[in-house]
Amino acid sequence: MSAVPPVQRPGVLSLSIKEKTALFAAYMPFVKGGGLFVPSTKAYQLGDEVFMLLSLLDDVNKIPVAGKVVWVTPVGCHGGKTPGIGVQFDNNENGIFARNKIESGLGSALKAVRPTHTL
Repeated sequence: MSAVPPVQRPGVLSLSIKEKTALFAAYMPFVKGGGLFVPSTKAYQLGDEVFMLLSLLDDVNKIPVAGKVVWVTPVGCHGGKTPGIGVQFDNNENGIFARNKIESGLGSALKAVRPTHTL
């Protein structure tokens, strides 16, 4: 008799970014379809599916976005980096909406060369 592993439910993350500089530091434009770095001390694995509720800048509406973990900065990482995960947005209506909302909010700041949470 073989044991059937329990079905993994995606993690639900709530992220509120109210400042343009914080959004710049979290956004990952180099990820296909866009993505965000989400600070977290919880252990995640590459490929884990997550669901995010995003509050961005002055918008009171939350954007529901599903995605997968494509980056992990573990607790205690060298260089004093903030622990967390990079989440690639799913290639669907909500993912595209989130990417467009972030990129329009950042505007010309997207071209800036400043340190971020990931690079």
